[in-house]
Amino acid sequence: MTPTTKVFFITGVSSGLGRAFATAALDAGHTVVGTVRRDADGQAFTALHPERAHARLLDVTDDAAVFAVVGEVEQSVGPVDVLIANAGYGLEGTFEETALANLRAQFDVNVFGAAATVQALLPFMRERRRGHILAVTSMGGLASFPGVSAYCGSKYALEGILEAIGKEVSGFGIHVTAVEPGSFRTDWAGRSMVRAARTVPDYDELFEPLRAARRTASGQQLGDPAKAAAALLRILDEPNPPAHLVFGSDALRLVRAGREAVDRDLDAWEHLTLSTDYSPAADLA
Repeated sequence: MTPTTKVFFITGVSSGLGRAFATAALDAGHTVVGTVRRDADGQAFTALHPERAHARLLDVTDDAAVFAVVGEVEQSVGPVDVLIANAGYGLEGTFEETALANLRAQFDVNVFGAAATVQALLPFMRERRRGHILAVTSMGGLASFPGVSAYCGSKYALEGILEAIGKEVSGFGIHVTAVEPGSFRTDWAGRSMVRAARTVPDYDELFEPLRAARRTASGQQLGDPAKAAAALLRILDEPNPPAHLVFGSDALRLVRAGREAVDRDLDAWEHLTLSTDYSPAADLA
């Protein structure tokens, strides 16, 4: 292996962005360990490059399995330079209509699955004083949207975890990047989407057009997974890679709009915000 090549560990490589990231890394000469849920997907992944594509069966919600697989990969494949915690799925439905069991399952995969993978690899990267941790969140981790409250909640949670980790490990030569894609031509809104059953007619006017539009747009989204993969590879050699990397013009527009809305609230209610500070003069009253 030449000094410029890296070992990648990517969760969820059977399809979508995970597959695009893995394919681009392989094409660039890197070694990729990709996790899948089914034997057939593992065989298909290994076939991409019999020498440098290594499949591992893994359910990211099984903490013990995550730690075991990471440890085994470090020993048998080599030191992992780049982690891409990509495994996740979408849960569509209004909050009132979303069963709490489904909400917990969403967090189990999107938050705790990613957290377990990061925590399993961190000791190795910290000891080596190098590494790059990336996790795929979403534009829905920086701006929320009606009808996907559980999904946005999981991505907001992951954003917060990643940002804090980045501040904790920066002194160890480890970079942390949250990747926030917009709408890409993957199966996220199609077969991979879990949809809550409709039970409350009051939401029909708001939600039904959103559900219909999402189904219609599936496969026609603005984002190109191959271009996202090329952009991701581009930042890996940067001495100061971004903590947040937004992918897609739609994501850029919507995230900016969301952050501007927060700024408007900060400005409009600044007087009330400042009124809550402790004042010694109050003790004298």
